[in-house]
Amino acid sequence: MAARNPGTKLELGWISKVYVNQPAVVRHAEQIQKWRTVKGNWQAAWLLKAVTCIDLTTLSGDDTPSNVHRMCFKAKHPIREDLLKAMDMHDKGITVAAVCVYPARVADAVNSLKAAGCNIPVASVAAGFPSGQTPLETKLAEIKLAVQYGAREIDIVISRSLVLSGQWESLYEEIRQCREACGEAHMKTILATGELGSLANVYKASMIAMMAGSDFIKTSTGKEVENATLPVGVVMMRAIKEFYWQTGSKVGFKPAGGIRTAKEAITWLMLVKDELGVEWLKPELFRLGASSLLEDIEKQIFHHVTGSYALQHDLAMA
Repeated sequence: MAARNPGTKLELGWISKVYVNQPAVVRHAEQIQKWRTVKGNWQAAWLLKAVTCIDLTTLSGDDTPSNVHRMCFKAKHPIREDLLKAMDMHDKGITVAAVCVYPARVADAVNSLKAAGCNIPVASVAAGFPSGQTPLETKLAEIKLAVQYGAREIDIVISRSLVLSGQWESLYEEIRQCREACGEAHMKTILATGELGSLANVYKASMIAMMAGSDFIKTSTGKEVENATLPVGVVMMRAIKEFYWQTGSKVGFKPAGGIRTAKEAITWLMLVKDELGVEWLKPELFRLGASSLLEDIEKQIFHHVTGSYALQHDLAMA
C-alpha cells in the first residue's frame, strides 16, 4: 500500500458549491468506451498489470474454509505457469493484489496464504457490509475483530442515509472513527454510488471520505443494483485529483462490482491513466474488485500465447 492518508479537518467549503455537469460526464464516459483497445503484446501487458491490481474476492453466504483456501491458491498463481513462461514473465512475481473475504473467513485466508509462503494481504469487508444499516458501535467492533483476525486492509461501507440527507459532519465523524478502529490496517471506503442519488453526491461523499482519512475510495459493494460505472469513475477520480492538489496526499481508487471481462479491466486502467496518470497504475493506488474477472483475463492470455481459445479443462482453476 502507499503511504497512509492522514486526512484533514472537515472543510465543508470544498463541497458547498459543487456542481457536476452530468451530460458532459456521461458523454465523456461514452467516448472512453469507444477508445481503440490495445492488441497483441500490448494487450497482454495491460492484462498482466490488471491481474496485479485485482482484489480477488469471495463474499458469499456459503463460503467455507475450503473454497477460501482454493481462492488463496489462485491468488498466488493467477495465471498458469506455462503461459507466464511463454511470455517470459514467470519470474516477475505476478500475483493478485489482495484477497477479500468476510471477517469470519479472515483467519482461513491468512492461514492459507501463510501456508503458501506468500505475503498477499487479506482484505475484509466490515462496518455493516453491504447495507451499512448497522449501529456505529457494531461497525467499529466488527472492524476491530477483522483486524484482530489478521486483515491488513479493511473495506468499510458508509451509511448512505447520511449522504442523502446532507449530514456531512456525521458522515465525516463516522468514517473518522472507522479509520481509527482500523489501526495499522489500510482503509478502503465503499460509497455505494448506485444508491447516492446523484453524481454531485458521489463527488461530495468522495471528498468527505478522503478528509476523514480513507486510504482508498471504492465505488460499490457489488451487491447494489448499479455498481461500478464509468461516469461515477470519472467523478471519483477527479475528486481524488482535487484532494491531491489541496493536500498532497494520494488516495487510491477501486471500482468494484460488475467488472467481468478483460476488455472492461483495460478500459478502467486506461481511464485511470487518463485521469490520474501513470503513477496511479499500481496496486498501491488502484484496485479492481472482482470475483470472476480473473477467469476472462486468463482466457485472453491463453489465446494470446497459444492462438486458440481455452476449453473448460485448460483452465480448471479459473
